[in-house]
Amino acid sequence: MNWRPNANLTQLQKRAELLAGIRRFFAANKALEVDTPALITGGCVDRHIESPQVSGGRYLHSSPELAMKRLLAAGSGDIYQLSHVFRANEQGRRHNSEFMLLEWYRCGYSTADLQQEISQLISSLAGLPWSELSAGSIEYVSYQQAFIQYCGLDPLSCSVADIKRRCESSAPDLDDDDRDGWLDWLGSQLVFPHLGWRENQMFQTYLVDFPASQAALARLSEDAAGNSVAARFELYIAGVELANGYHELSDVDEQRDRLGERAATENPEFLAALEHGLPDCCGVALGVDRLLMLLTGAGSIAEVMPFSFERV
Repeated sequence: MNWRPNANLTQLQKRAELLAGIRRFFAANKALEVDTPALITGGCVDRHIESPQVSGGRYLHSSPELAMKRLLAAGSGDIYQLSHVFRANEQGRRHNSEFMLLEWYRCGYSTADLQQEISQLISSLAGLPWSELSAGSIEYVSYQQAFIQYCGLDPLSCSVADIKRRCESSAPDLDDDDRDGWLDWLGSQLVFPHLGWRENQMFQTYLVDFPASQAALARLSEDAAGNSVAARFELYIAGVELANGYHELSDVDEQRDRLGERAATENPEFLAALEHGLPDCCGVALGVDRLLMLLTGAGSIAEVMPFSFERV
């Protein structure tokens, strides 16, 4: 039994300074800090993420998103939250079953506005005296462009059979009708690790224009070629996925259709909030532990956490 913390005292001090820096940034940029419950009635609405279920039939949330959108519908205005979240069966160098998310929403912002603010936040935090992270240049790469460049497949038109051939002997155990699952796995193996750096230089790479089938809770739009895509982006630095942002879907009927019967039944309060009216807004979730890992040059998020899953 190892009772000691993962992070040493220096790392714990840096963690505290990072959290203080985040709060200073949002205080200066006029967003209200909120605190929503971690215990909720329904599981995660993303079928690729499993929320841990506890006694009584409730779940530990994988994101504060639904509760924060209820606050937005009630007139909160711009809000942010530092929240512990939970995802079952996620362990690894960059994963822990419990971790910290920074999630925030801006009313009236476009995804471009939100991307600019994310980069401002990262530049601010990269200026902490002990930071080993350079804010780096910013680039924008479409999901389609990235897959064509790094694995030679067009994700908007390729078949599951095409992906399986590209996977060769390392194919995962996925159903053939889970095309997005296959794309996500292929991306994790051959595409996403290349994003956010080039020739040993770190970049802030915004991956944009996801397939419409991966919109989740984001609106749909069109890319330059007229393809239907999700108004969604992810931020990568040095091959690490750091943030996931949306132009938020506010159409309650479309949202109900996307959730499916089970998820819609489990989240009536969220749908009622959408029915009342969600303001035009964009939101993003950023992994705090991963950011601290990048800022300190740590080899894993366990090194910057007080206690990883194995020690609780």
